[in-house]
Amino acid sequence: MAHTLSWKTELVQAYRDLFAPPCDTALAVRGAPECGLGWHDLLDRMCVRIQTAIRAGGTFKFSQIKEKYGTLRVYWDGRLSAEATIQVEEAIALAEARSATCCEVCGESGRLHSDGWLTTRCATHAEGRAPVEVKPGLENIYIVSYVAGDRNQVTCRRYDRGTDTFTEVDPASLPVEE
Repeated sequence: MAHTLSWKTELVQAYRDLFAPPCDTALAVRGAPECGLGWHDLLDRMCVRIQTAIRAGGTFKFSQIKEKYGTLRVYWDGRLSAEATIQVEEAIALAEARSATCCEVCGESGRLHSDGWLTTRCATHAEGRAPVEVKPGLENIYIVSYVAGDRNQVTCRRYDRGTDTFTEVDPASLPVEE
């Protein structure tokens, strides 16, 4: 498994323009991923989408990429147009949503598990952790809030792992908390 240490270096080198500051040691770069190999593909997809979004200009650099509460968290600094900001935040939201359905160890389909510490794992890598119960009808629902320009954007969407897309959901259609 020598590849486990090098995938992060390869990602940083492949998308050098998204990480800062440039330095000789890729893993010392600010924003280098702090998560498992299983999320390599979703990070790669996110970087491709972000590069597409920022082509028109502006500045963008990752400040942190990590696992927190069992899912991906991505933070960035920069100055982009409102349209590019929306596209970057969409790329990040898709990666974060996918991480909740993707084993951080191997990348196969997974779900949130807990043993006091939350992790997203497939059945093979759950290692005795209990699956976190989700109320029927609330599977893969994400309420996403972000600022674009001078507007706060809030959406309620369901993530589809098969198509790696969101579908808008009417909040009134969701089950009510009892």
